[in-house]
Amino acid sequence: MAVPGYNGKVLHVDLTTGQTRVEEPPDSFYRRYLGGSGFIGYYLLKEVPQGADPLGPENALIFAGGTLTGIPVAGAGRSSVGAKSPLNNGYGEADGGGFFGAELKRAGYDALVIKGKAPRPVYLWIHDGEAELRPAEHLWGKTTLETQKAVRAELGERLARLAMIGPGGEKLVRYACVINDLKHAAGRTGLGAVMGSKNLKCVAARGKAQLPLADADKVKEMARWYVEHWKEKQERMHDLGTPGGIMDLQQAGQLPTRNFQDGQFAGAEKICGEALRDTLLVDRGGCFACPVNCKRVVKVDDADYQVEPEYGGPEYETIGAFGSNCGVDDLRAVSKANELCNAYGLDTIGCGMSVSFAMECYEKGILTKADTGGLELNFGNAKAMVEMTRQICEREGLGDLLAEGPTRAAQEIGKGSAAYVLDVKMQPFPMHEARTRHGQALGYAVSPTGADHMHNFWDAGQAREPVGEDLQSLGVYTSVPQTVLNADKVRAYTKSTNWRWLANHLGQCMFISWSREQLVELIGAITGWKVSAYELMKTCERGVTLARLFNLREGLTRADDVLPPRMQEPHVSGTLNEVPVTPEALEEAKSLFYGMMNWDPQTGVPTAACLADLDIAWAGA
Repeated sequence: MAVPGYNGKVLHVDLTTGQTRVEEPPDSFYRRYLGGSGFIGYYLLKEVPQGADPLGPENALIFAGGTLTGIPVAGAGRSSVGAKSPLNNGYGEADGGGFFGAELKRAGYDALVIKGKAPRPVYLWIHDGEAELRPAEHLWGKTTLETQKAVRAELGERLARLAMIGPGGEKLVRYACVINDLKHAAGRTGLGAVMGSKNLKCVAARGKAQLPLADADKVKEMARWYVEHWKEKQERMHDLGTPGGIMDLQQAGQLPTRNFQDGQFAGAEKICGEALRDTLLVDRGGCFACPVNCKRVVKVDDADYQVEPEYGGPEYETIGAFGSNCGVDDLRAVSKANELCNAYGLDTIGCGMSVSFAMECYEKGILTKADTGGLELNFGNAKAMVEMTRQICEREGLGDLLAEGPTRAAQEIGKGSAAYVLDVKMQPFPMHEARTRHGQALGYAVSPTGADHMHNFWDAGQAREPVGEDLQSLGVYTSVPQTVLNADKVRAYTKSTNWRWLANHLGQCMFISWSREQLVELIGAITGWKVSAYELMKTCERGVTLARLFNLREGLTRADDVLPPRMQEPHVSGTLNEVPVTPEALEEAKSLFYGMMNWDPQTGVPTAACLADLDIAWAGA
């Protein structure tokens, strides 16, 4: 019998042969790896040969729920996708919300491991423990909305949930993503391109089974508690969504502007959460079993732009990437760019950062109208931003080059354009300013996926006096300013982010404010395990270390744990409260971090003692 909360089954699919098999891991596997990130690290090391082409048949595409995924409690709608990343040939993982992850788990499988390449386009249909591959030639080239409508009609399942790619994934855009339910993106590391390379258009799931629970009454009690109390901490998130913090960032000089040249944007009030709520918002959406409903749903229908509400609306990252970072203060244009990315299946961060990179190159004279097809690609040109986004989606003109990502584009363009690339391990920066948060800067550098904010550190918590209880309970007692990177900051980063990785193991939304004690209690009620916070921290260390081992195996080293040149430069205007991150401080911090993780302080290679401590000696063989 499977561990409560799980099915005890992992589906393996060989697209080359069309064969499937079901693995039934032992109970200890689930407790050791939990799900999500843990499963991805395990299967990448087990299933992907060293040196495999990320866009070749030997790469594995992994869909994995977590302990909470599919359990009817707030924040349990997320799941993970993983593969060897086509951005940097390293560890690739992205996490998305919505309903697909819960549906997959209720359809009978805790994870999918997909290898090979189908001779012709196919989609995978999973329902009530059954799995079959179906032809998808008729879906190739369709947008995500067209795909969802066609597949649901074909299956006769109005409630089938889809994880899919659009034409961007088919065209192998390096930052193509996997879209759940039209508007929930597993956005980073280019996993939509991996899916496209396998001729896999979508995975459709429908399940009616309820997952078994060790203590169903306790789970129901906790679910009711959250329904009754969510407004105490989350009402602003419901009202404004993730764009609700834009004006706070603006006032602090931390709003990425014009390709991170500045930290303040003159048009911030026109693109903030309040402006979105008061102009384009027509509804609020949510994820499986969640009462908060923080997702934006917008509609635009005027002479300039038409945006359909089926594609949701822009999150903060999208508004930052296509708005302030491109110097654009038109929410209609930002919403159109968001719709294009959701329809074609592109990461809005990667796409927006590619456009802002091109805009700076244009303003510096490195790119001209001859390169842009006549577009005046200046910062602030909303219509040019939308058109370049469309060209990237279609791989037309300059968009074909930008679809390779800013790093590869700069290598082709030359002329000093590399100075305007903002990425780590070829993954473009998210919309968070590392020059005003040095713990976060360290996090960008050492993250296994490259620049990533979701499993990162938020320096503001340690800048308080006294330090908050959430950090003190992890052994962090000393207050440190945001722009200091010392041993106390490194310890806080290490402890805090090891806990933050837990969300990606559990399939938990980071915006849901379960306390650490509540999470321990909830996991115990689901599984029956007498789990502790210490055990969960070690599980996260295990997952991060597996990701590190995969990167090392594929040739990424300490030399790749670096920040782009712009992080050593001050803003050119605005509230100048940032402090550049010096290479010397970063190198010292990296050595401390490696040592605290029980990795070799000089190389970042996990030690034999580390592998033994985490019970993953097999991974270092």
